[in-house]
Amino acid sequence: MSGAALAALIVLGPLLLAGGFLLGRRTARLERISDVGTPVEHATFETLHTASLAAPPLRAGLTEDSARKAARRLRSLLGTDALCLTDRDRVLAWDGAGEDHGTGVMDQVAGVLDSGRGTAFAGGCDHLDCSLRWGVAAPLTVDHRVLGTLVAYAPRESAVLARAVGEVARWVSVQLELAELDRSRTRLIEAEIKALRAQISPHFIFNSLAAIASFVRTDPERARELLLEFADFTRYSFRSRGDFTTLSDELHSIDQYLALVRARFGDRLTVTLQVAPEVLPVAMPFLCLQPLVENAVKHGLEGAGTTSHITISALDAGAEAEVVIEDDGVGMEPDRLRRILRREDGASTGIGLLNVDERLRQVYGDDYGLVIETGVGAGMRITVRIPKYRAGVHGS
Repeated sequence: MSGAALAALIVLGPLLLAGGFLLGRRTARLERISDVGTPVEHATFETLHTASLAAPPLRAGLTEDSARKAARRLRSLLGTDALCLTDRDRVLAWDGAGEDHGTGVMDQVAGVLDSGRGTAFAGGCDHLDCSLRWGVAAPLTVDHRVLGTLVAYAPRESAVLARAVGEVARWVSVQLELAELDRSRTRLIEAEIKALRAQISPHFIFNSLAAIASFVRTDPERARELLLEFADFTRYSFRSRGDFTTLSDELHSIDQYLALVRARFGDRLTVTLQVAPEVLPVAMPFLCLQPLVENAVKHGLEGAGTTSHITISALDAGAEAEVVIEDDGVGMEPDRLRRILRREDGASTGIGLLNVDERLRQVYGDDYGLVIETGVGAGMRITVRIPKYRAGVHGS
């Protein structure tokens, strides 16, 4: 399901019936409001506002904490005397009157958990002054799996309330589905970072250590400096915190990587770095640029018998930061590049480019994939556009 479709479902679908259910109850009070707008408009706004407050806790999944935070908003949305949320084993949260009724809830919703179909039932309370005479239970589902139930209580039977509870339960289910998508996305990003780490060339590590060893006797101070650069580079590459970093940290890691490469190739490699200070704090996916620079070294230097020049620029482009990595190496046939990005050119070829391209699209959308210009003997130019702000993307 696309983000746009989910957003439309969240805003328009399930809540209108619940809003209509509350309209009669709230109109008398709203008619006294002198602000611009009809009672219907006020009721609609209030319903959508309440739903927007209930959504964030549910995006953390169906837990005791998220249920407790959302229950009050959901009860307000339905206007019922009491409401509770359960998982498959227990009551997670109760809001409203008659909390002692919670002891029998799991027996009342057992059929809903088994069948995935909502039900109505008598409250079964013997107290004359108890308002919880009737209840409606609706399933909370994700991918056709029943995760729990939403149960609302009222003094009397109401077909409209029964339908409203079902619609709100479906809206809650959408929030839980989004939470599951968030978790899946996080797991996918973690797996892709592990894949990138696994692709840090063993040859690069061996050659770096060999280059450091070559300076131990002739230039001990430089050997020490390179060893520190190697330690910092590997520490950053294998860090455990966060899916995102800052452009500043990513460029610093690249500088350490290039210091190790220059120790091996000496004057054969020259690098030009151009960075606009205002883009340094921009947050971006972790370990996104280093594979691109490694690709430039591989195709620009290791594929050529003479010297190579690599240009790295990070410039301010209004609402975006634009990073360009360019080499003057052997280049590549455009058709072969397209096959690589479609996973059609072998299991290991170009995995760094492919991985980075997919991660950028997952985080920012398809408009933010890699832009690669190349040709045989013409080098390669890779452009990365990074929004300066994107919800959920924070450097760490």
